[in-house]
Amino acid sequence: MAGKEPGELILLGKVSKAHGIRGEIKVYPYSDDPEQFATSYQCIFLSPDEESVPVAYSIEKSRVQGRQVLLKLEQCTSRTAAEALTGQQVYVSVDDLPELEEDEFYLHELEGKALLDTTGNSLGHVNSIIETPAHDLLVVQQAGKEYLIPVVADFIVEIGVDNVVLDLPPGLLDINN
Repeated sequence: MAGKEPGELILLGKVSKAHGIRGEIKVYPYSDDPEQFATSYQCIFLSPDEESVPVAYSIEKSRVQGRQVLLKLEQCTSRTAAEALTGQQVYVSVDDLPELEEDEFYLHELEGKALLDTTGNSLGHVNSIIETPAHDLLVVQQAGKEYLIPVVADFIVEIGVDNVVLDLPPGLLDINN
């Protein structure tokens, strides 16, 4: 599997430490559902940083332990090998992401889309997303300015192919000025 060519990759977590003596790693998933992480993927990609080329690893076994996931990788057979992976970023291929229900979406799908209010006025474009413990934030750019909008289900009216329609509470955008 180490030769597999990745498609578009999505950052899903980070290797927090080695576990045991047989080469297991403990992964802190960035999603709020570690069970899904443990059951949905057969292959992950690891990289020490955003500039390095991610390396594919086949998952032999996985299980949830608290908020983290324990993974046994085929290519990792010792504690020393597992320790060498500590701190690596964990990616999966977009093609391997589980199917969503009709009212669900992946955050990465919002990047690059135009934001509109319910009257059709432009709010800018989603430049990136910041993950925080409270809720995720859209980093929006408009006319050379950058501001933040919380990703709250009640604010999202519609997600289209090229845009997202938001119904924001009065004064929310004024906070960014």
